Amino acid sequence: MDDQPMIPLTSTYRLQMRGGVTFDVARAFLPHLADLGISHLYLSPIFTAQDGSTHGYDVTDANEIDPALGGEAGFRRLAEEAQAAGLGIVIDIVPNHMAFSLETPWLRDVLRHGQSSVYAGHFDIDWSEKLVLPFLEESFAEALAAGKVGVGRAEDGPVMTVGEGLAIPLAPGTTTADLDAMHAAQAWQLTRWERERDSITHRRFFNVTGLIGMRVEDETVFEDMHAKVFELVDAGLVQALRLDHIDGLADPGGYLERLKARVSVPIWVEKILTGDEELPDWGLAGTTGYEAARKIAQVLTDAKGQARIVEAWRAATGIEGAFHDAVSTAKNEVLRQDLAAELHGMIDLASAACEADARAQGAEALREAVIALLVAFPRYRPYFAAGTARDEDRALMADVADDAAEELRDRKVLDQLAGFITDPGTPAARAFQVRFQQVTGALLAKSHEDTAGFRWNAYLAANEVGADPDAPTVTPAELQDWLSRRGPLAMTLTSTHDTKRSEDARARLVAISHLPDDFADLVAAVDALDGATEASANDRWYLTQAALAIWGEPDFETRLRDHMIKALREAKVITNWVYPDEDAEAKVLDLIPGLAAGWGGEGLDRLVARGEVLSLIQVALKLAMPGVPDIYRGCEGPHFALTDPDNRLPVDLESLRGLPQAEGFAGQKARLTQTLLRLRRAEPAFFETAETRIEATDTGFALTRTAEGRHLRVTCDPSGAGQGAGSLVPEALPGLRIDFG
Repeated sequence: MDDQPMIPLTSTYRLQMRGGVTFDVARAFLPHLADLGISHLYLSPIFTAQDGSTHGYDVTDANEIDPALGGEAGFRRLAEEAQAAGLGIVIDIVPNHMAFSLETPWLRDVLRHGQSSVYAGHFDIDWSEKLVLPFLEESFAEALAAGKVGVGRAEDGPVMTVGEGLAIPLAPGTTTADLDAMHAAQAWQLTRWERERDSITHRRFFNVTGLIGMRVEDETVFEDMHAKVFELVDAGLVQALRLDHIDGLADPGGYLERLKARVSVPIWVEKILTGDEELPDWGLAGTTGYEAARKIAQVLTDAKGQARIVEAWRAATGIEGAFHDAVSTAKNEVLRQDLAAELHGMIDLASAACEADARAQGAEALREAVIALLVAFPRYRPYFAAGTARDEDRALMADVADDAAEELRDRKVLDQLAGFITDPGTPAARAFQVRFQQVTGALLAKSHEDTAGFRWNAYLAANEVGADPDAPTVTPAELQDWLSRRGPLAMTLTSTHDTKRSEDARARLVAISHLPDDFADLVAAVDALDGATEASANDRWYLTQAALAIWGEPDFETRLRDHMIKALREAKVITNWVYPDEDAEAKVLDLIPGLAAGWGGEGLDRLVARGEVLSLIQVALKLAMPGVPDIYRGCEGPHFALTDPDNRLPVDLESLRGLPQAEGFAGQKARLTQTLLRLRRAEPAFFETAETRIEATDTGFALTRTAEGRHLRVTCDPSGAGQGAGSLVPEALPGLRIDFG
């Protein structure tokens, strides 16, 4: 396939593999994608993952294409048929971590041979202690006393068995009748699962102990982790790469330089940009596009209506302060609870760096300084590497140190640690620098997206990955300024497997800023339900918006109930994942049947209708603006979903084929999507080079792309007033007109 012509990259369509979606299923879907106007099929991770994985990010073998999906033969057939249909292939790769699982062959070898294993250096393990395996429901001593521990044999050698299903490789020559001594002789130590909170010895993904960090900064590890990826790219089977969680790596810039030297295909990185942060100059196609979803939601939000909603929420809940105050509170909690292991590790590294610097510090002073720096850091990470430092990162760290120092009586220790981050002078300081940059992202993600985002419930349309509830709007001029700096291959997404709400669900929530009185009526209806006062006003406010987001969808009550359990546990106010309080949860969940039976009326209808208008405008902006639009499976038609696992539920791919012939919103969205995708595929040079202008109009705004005397103009009226038929889209769509010529 190496001599196949290059397919212009004009759009991607993401298929969520697994859950019944195999390579054969994807092959059958190719004619639909070609007819839709897609240029590249974008696959979630295809490499062998843990048995039963629903997402594929828990990779167990980075160099085997998962037999559960159809194996390498199935993938090759898919790639070949995609090429024949004029489609390229994008694959999602996971350089940061693998499954911390007995199913991972490299890890099994480490468990058996310890630091003598050829793979011991592949994993990010602290070998100053034994490798902690927090797999038990009780202590090892209790399991031993209960007769649950034994010896067995697996294909790769003898194993220690504990209970049913747990069989851990044993070091050669250590098998003995003295099970306690045998356990003590291993490079690993079995513990209760609760120990994962603060005593693990491997770097994990966020607070997910079941994923172990990989040391891809090491050249051997890099080559071993990417051998199959390089083979697929070199064979012409893969035309672009999407990299998962780039910020987890020890040296993202160095990793990307090595990767770009090995492959010459477009590369996107999953990178969450905060505030006015720009992507480092890594020479990439761009990010996966969460900032684009944020900008579209911002420009569609009515500023006055949104302010009214926040004011009403404050009056109902008594919550004061800004969203970022909630984030700071969450950071202090998450760091001491969910990421306690990371905090303890950071303090140990700080202590070692101080000793190497001949300025040893007390344990409490180090603890205070480490916490203050981590909590004050406002982004996912800086990008200091060995021998390199951007001026931007130096200035940022100076501001962080000043902010952090406000919480301390004395800043000498804090400044010493900040100096290790900016200018490490010893290997110990460099180790502290590296781990600080890996922990900041985990802390911000868990605090912002997964805690404060479920507490600060005023306007959930802005509680999105990469978004900022303290900055819920932009003007057309501000949007133009942002677009003027955007590259032609930067990805534009509005829905993914990780967004907190799908694009159409989010558009409904944006609609409440346009119709705040109608939303107030929904809140009042929930407040009037029997038992409503048993739930907090803040939880009722969240429930109201979540219900609106998926109102009218199949399995509404079940899905809403499942989502509210997740939302409440993520918020960690009345319940949590580790020790759930089902009685407290029931006070919120018991409102759902009454809500489902009692909602209705013209106000609800208006919100649903306005959401459809905003969804259509969102589609038009996404497909017309600079960048490469990504369509999440099923989103060429109506897609109303909440955060995972709701947004990963199976989609009837076959039913999507007939959407362009459908009536109502479904047909309108599908036809609009198809028309603009086909235009992008037919006119790749126009979209790559066209200048962009956004201007305010009397009823909204208009986006115009111009190149060589031709114009694509998207005229938007978020109020939904009819725009009339345009030259490109002759269908009269509410609030939208599109002309091209």
